[in-house]
Amino acid sequence: MDLKNKKIVVLGLANKRSIAWGILQNLKARGATIGICYFHQSNLKRVKPLAEEIEADFYIEADVTKTEEIENLHNVIKEKWGTFDGLVHSIAFSPSEEFNKRFHECSKKGFFETLDISAFSLVSLCQVLKPLFSNNFSIISMTYYGSKKVLPGYNLMGVAKAALESITMYLAHDLGRDGIRVNAISAGPIKTLAAVGIPNFSTFLDNIKDHSPLKKNVTIQDVGNLASFLLSDNSSSITGQVHYVDAGISIVTK
Repeated sequence: MDLKNKKIVVLGLANKRSIAWGILQNLKARGATIGICYFHQSNLKRVKPLAEEIEADFYIEADVTKTEEIENLHNVIKEKWGTFDGLVHSIAFSPSEEFNKRFHECSKKGFFETLDISAFSLVSLCQVLKPLFSNNFSIISMTYYGSKKVLPGYNLMGVAKAALESITMYLAHDLGRDGIRVNAISAGPIKTLAAVGIPNFSTFLDNIKDHSPLKKNVTIQDVGNLASFLLSDNSSSITGQVHYVDAGISIVTK
């Protein structure tokens, strides 16, 4: 797959363990031109050397809960590229305290913050950036099977991922007439910075490895391979779907 003519913006890079990093490495290897957005200023010291390593055209802070910061991203893309060809939404957040309580005890503030950052932000990005979308534009987001089945402790993030998957379908239907494709990748559990806050996550990883058909955990590189395909013209007739890269664990009943 050749992505040499593709200009792609990836949101959600935090460090070398980020799923976004696996995607960025794959895109770079296939010749894509890259722009990076990170969520908070505190991430800059980790993001800067990674952005320089893959020779990103730009890397900027963008709080996706603030319209003015998405508009700033719009202006940077317009100035640098004019239009672009793909968007990767690899953003998820829920307050740490929401993982350590019973679900019915979740706070309204935590609920709306989780949904705003992890799900509605994809809609916000489309609202502001759509004028810059090229023909055959491709959007992908990152979800997880906790949207379909209960993962104890995943709590509000499971609700947010369910919302994100529904948003994927509705955006695909709405934007399809404009030649824009929208898909989601449901990756198996990966030890990212975000996952560290989930109770007993390391034990959960071992359990997945033992019971998945392929007897392994997936990597950020596995996700990067699928992302590159969905961002390429090879997937030009695929939209509105959730694509699993999880060593087959989602088909297992246990």
